[in-house]
Amino acid sequence: MNTILERARALKQELTDFVLDAEGEIAIALETFSADQSARSYQSELHQRKLVVDRFLVEGIVEDTTPIQLFLAQLDSVAESDRALLQSWHRAFIGLFEIGEILPDGFELINWTTAKQYRVKPMDANSLQTMARLKVGEILLTQIAPLTDEEWIFLSDWTSLGKLGKPKLAVAIGNFKKAYPAFLYSDAPDLLAEAWRSVEHYHQDFLDFFGSDEITLPGYQFSKKVAEFQTYITQKQVKSSGLDESLTLAELAEKTGTSKDDIASAAEALGADAKTITQMLDSNASTKMVAPQIELPAHLKQADQVTALTHPQWGQLFLTTYQAFKTLLESDNWQTNPNTEKQIFQHLENAEMNSFVWHRLAAQYPDALQSILQVTLKRPEFNLQQDLDALLIDHRKSLEPTLPEIASVPVHLHELFQDAVLEVSKDRAKSKVKQPKSGFGFKK
Repeated sequence: MNTILERARALKQELTDFVLDAEGEIAIALETFSADQSARSYQSELHQRKLVVDRFLVEGIVEDTTPIQLFLAQLDSVAESDRALLQSWHRAFIGLFEIGEILPDGFELINWTTAKQYRVKPMDANSLQTMARLKVGEILLTQIAPLTDEEWIFLSDWTSLGKLGKPKLAVAIGNFKKAYPAFLYSDAPDLLAEAWRSVEHYHQDFLDFFGSDEITLPGYQFSKKVAEFQTYITQKQVKSSGLDESLTLAELAEKTGTSKDDIASAAEALGADAKTITQMLDSNASTKMVAPQIELPAHLKQADQVTALTHPQWGQLFLTTYQAFKTLLESDNWQTNPNTEKQIFQHLENAEMNSFVWHRLAAQYPDALQSILQVTLKRPEFNLQQDLDALLIDHRKSLEPTLPEIASVPVHLHELFQDAVLEVSKDRAKSKVKQPKSGFGFKK
């Protein structure tokens, strides 16, 4: 192994020892970081503990600085090359990588979520020998960090998911998004920016269609409105693409040079009944394109009341208890209501009632919400402006939005999920094919 790899391995060990041996603020920050990350991971307990420490080395925040900066600050002297290498590790990230090529001293890896390629090396000979059994095409979950301008290193242990077919790969990427949302496009800022822009566009489409950022309807009615909304969005997309939205599927197939079978398969994968598609293709009627069927879950369809909220970053939320919460805040007799405390704690524990919802209600009912929280939390000194964020963090609510489900995805992921659906649908040719809950959806 070359000198820079040996130095990287030594620095990683010294940095790790520094963090694990530390007390005070560093120890508290590590414990907090670990607690926050453990709930998301689907890895084994041992692998999770080691990965959390490795992540904290480069992601952790200790009193507005980082473990790497604190480590460098306590050294009597440090070579400029060591300083540069350690600081470059702030760019480390976790990814789902496919092995594209096996090299004498490492691997060519492809990050599946962004399609970016990396030349990655283990930091010592033993690690390289352990990885000798890996094959081209296997999927690795691991953390990598820069070594030079062109080479990277495995900064943490790796987990092989094996060679995955498209359906299983789609599920793995969906799981990755849930477990590591901050790393979905972390090495591709252009893709991340485009995904966030798509959320803003979807938010504006919602406002244009519904006329408000807050809509409340019975579940069965809302289900119909969501279907109409999807048709509205599809028509906008078709129009912006320059295609004639009044074309039948058969006419569209002829105009675009795509076979009827291809359009039928794609439409079926998006949720349309196979028999209906056949009728549309063979019919001379002016049947419009089949819109993606993004349906409300059954429990929302059956709910007496569903409130939809939209935001340009948080996306769309569908809540069944929002109006009841507002009624409580508007009530003059909430102190005598035996369900007040129960409702408050239910909303604090409910993941769907995220920070955006709480801050929205705090802006609309500041006095009422502060008074209710003072009484139910038994904290008469509770100040809504000063203490709300800490309360939300205590109940595992992020103060910053993560990329919502409605965000567009890169073309290669869009095609993967389409192919995955089509592959699964081959076994369900005579039944209605539903879009898999991969956590991504389809690109816009």
